[in-house]
Amino acid sequence: MVVHYDFDPDLSPEEFIDVLVRSTLAERRPVHDRATIERMLAHADLIVTARCDGLLIGVSRALTDFAYCTYLSDLAVDVPYQRQGIGRELIRRTHEAAGLQTTLLLLAAPKARSYYPHIGMTPHESCWLIPRQT
Repeated sequence: MVVHYDFDPDLSPEEFIDVLVRSTLAERRPVHDRATIERMLAHADLIVTARCDGLLIGVSRALTDFAYCTYLSDLAVDVPYQRQGIGRELIRRTHEAAGLQTTLLLLAAPKARSYYPHIGMTPHESCWLIPRQT
């Protein structure tokens, strides 16, 4: 299996939604609200994709200032392709593009909490948020 990685600022909402569904991340993303998905893609600073034979099998979507911090908002890998280093490589390429001088941070999906320490990320005890208002 050959995986091709690329920067894809023009990733289509359809492909993005499809890989979110195939990765299970759709359980926590507004995949039934196309306008929101379109804005999520349009305002991302970095979108890195992984493809196998043209099929989108992974995506990393990040917001960054390219100087101090990088927020990795979405990391999705199609379930059959998980545990093959694709997520780790998407993170590496995202961080490298944003600048290794930036702190890369993310909020882990419940199913992925054990994954991040496995690839060398450290937990942070102090995260605060104001929930979305609908």
